[in-house]
Amino acid sequence: MNDTLTAVPGIRVGHATDLDAGTGCTVVLCHPNTVGAVDVRGGAPGTRETDLLRPENTVQSVNAIFLSGGSAFGLSVADGIMRYLVEQGTGYQAAGGHIVPIVPGAILFDLMLGNGDIHPDSAMGYAACQAATEDPVAQGTIGAGTGALVGGMMGPQLATKGGIGSASITLPSGLIVSALVAVNAVGDVMSHEGKVIAGLRDADSGHFIGTLNAFKAMANMPDTGRENTVIGVVATNAKLDKAQAFKVSQMAHDGIARAVHPSHTPYDGDTIFTLATGTHNADAGLVGALAADVFADAIRNGIMSATSLHGARAAIE
Repeated sequence: MNDTLTAVPGIRVGHATDLDAGTGCTVVLCHPNTVGAVDVRGGAPGTRETDLLRPENTVQSVNAIFLSGGSAFGLSVADGIMRYLVEQGTGYQAAGGHIVPIVPGAILFDLMLGNGDIHPDSAMGYAACQAATEDPVAQGTIGAGTGALVGGMMGPQLATKGGIGSASITLPSGLIVSALVAVNAVGDVMSHEGKVIAGLRDADSGHFIGTLNAFKAMANMPDTGRENTVIGVVATNAKLDKAQAFKVSQMAHDGIARAVHPSHTPYDGDTIFTLATGTHNADAGLVGALAADVFADAIRNGIMSATSLHGARAAIE
């Protein structure tokens, strides 16, 4: 059973990973005429082509979405993704017979883990496309989640390892709503019961102490805790226009608020894309409500699938 983003027919996901450097990227490829939208809520986002996805703007469909480590350097993975798509003859048919792939994306800051001088690049973006498949998405310390941390305000050694997570729900009606997330939050990740399952650790005991509790005792957020984010993609087989897909992205942010505390801070770049393949009639409000649920589940799955790397301890270890 596929309970990840690729449960939606026509959606493929590929990762490229550099464990030594502690970074990577993830690409989501979609079939033609897939409607795309985005909602950016964090105070420190790093994105590409997000204005194009605004409901009032011309282009209606997208060809790929990427999530990448490497901070702003990671935006260069889009060059490799575009090269791959042009080779496949996929993209916006511009004047003069030119093909221009539509490739929005978002990045996260992972330069504190591994070798911060090595970043995802065009070659890594191309490799992620080559690896893309409709198989269940690999989760954990992989792709854009390779160098991700949670509760990293005091640096990697007291943080918990973040990662890639995914989740999906299919209703008896045939409606499918799925999510893929790279979890790199300032705040702690909470269980369904409100218990901290990942976040800032006490230096002596290793127990979770609560990022907000630590922040209350400080005048300002330390420099090491200012670059974090939760970035991800919702995919559905629902038939949505851009405005409806935008509303789904907005509602999906509730999933971050349920699973991360605190969320949407000035130091996060929280960004959620929505892809709608348009093969199933469904109410946009229902899709948005389910998107929030699966997004929260995907965040938790990313934490529980992650493994330790370069001194950053995983929640399961």
